[in-house]
Amino acid sequence: MRFSVDAWDPGYGTSTEDDAARTKSSARVELDVERDPGDWKPIEPRPVALPSAVLFVDGVRRIDAQLWVHAGAGTSASLAICASYAAGVVCCTANGATVPTVAVRRGVFTAADDASPVTTNAGTYALYKVKQDDPDALSLGLQRQLADVELEAARRARESLDDDQDLLVLDGPLKGRQHLPRAIGFIKTHRAEYLPAQLNGVVARLDPAHRSPVFRMGTSWDRYAWYLRLPGGAGAPWAGVVRVECASDLTASEAVALANLSQETLCRYASVEFKDSRAPQNLFPIAGLERALRRRLGDPALLYRALRTAASAR
Repeated sequence: MRFSVDAWDPGYGTSTEDDAARTKSSARVELDVERDPGDWKPIEPRPVALPSAVLFVDGVRRIDAQLWVHAGAGTSASLAICASYAAGVVCCTANGATVPTVAVRRGVFTAADDASPVTTNAGTYALYKVKQDDPDALSLGLQRQLADVELEAARRARESLDDDQDLLVLDGPLKGRQHLPRAIGFIKTHRAEYLPAQLNGVVARLDPAHRSPVFRMGTSWDRYAWYLRLPGGAGAPWAGVVRVECASDLTASEAVALANLSQETLCRYASVEFKDSRAPQNLFPIAGLERALRRRLGDPALLYRALRTAASAR
């Protein structure tokens, strides 16, 4: 295929990108899973049996270049992105931390009908077709492939561990991965309000290692969720607060057991401000894994030059 490389810096999005408006969540919420809404109050940590291993799963992505795919004379060019992405697992046990699984991929994402993989002297970008020719569709296509690689990394790590007493912590929402056993999703930021105002006040009053009662929520998919304040968060009312999710096909008592386990487990790995500007939410194992994965993506300048060279050769 013929293509050209956009000179716009991919770190700033695409040159045709529009700002996306945020909307208030319309999720269905059931508040009485663990306690009646009138009895909501912070729940303190309690002694629980710790997992034999905690597996932290995360992925990173980087757009190496934006392309324009040229179909032929008299036709408009289609937008594409070339991206590198990687996923891995940190396994934390009483004996220390290891990285048993890392997977690196490169892909070109486009809606162009006559698109093909992009081969350069620095590697090949596999072709992934999306349905619409717009930046959001390209980004979503990349995110789906990254999620698939994260699933692959989690599966391989668990196969090598061969232990049914572990806990899997997935950085980000659990959507698409809720079938994994003994898994929780770890959400660092809050872009929507899911609780009534008076119950948001309960979250704002959480002490370190305390959590909210478990509730059930759903949009296009259902899950149990709870809020947890990590140690070290100070300042704003929700500083250090994360949302944790588990699968909706668990019983309420199983979800509560995971919530109790999260208090004892996640707080042990909270980061500190002098080491991480995203402390305490950016847990130490996840932060270290992110750094390792970004190194595995390769040199962005080298890949960009390789793509420019491949484009000029066509």
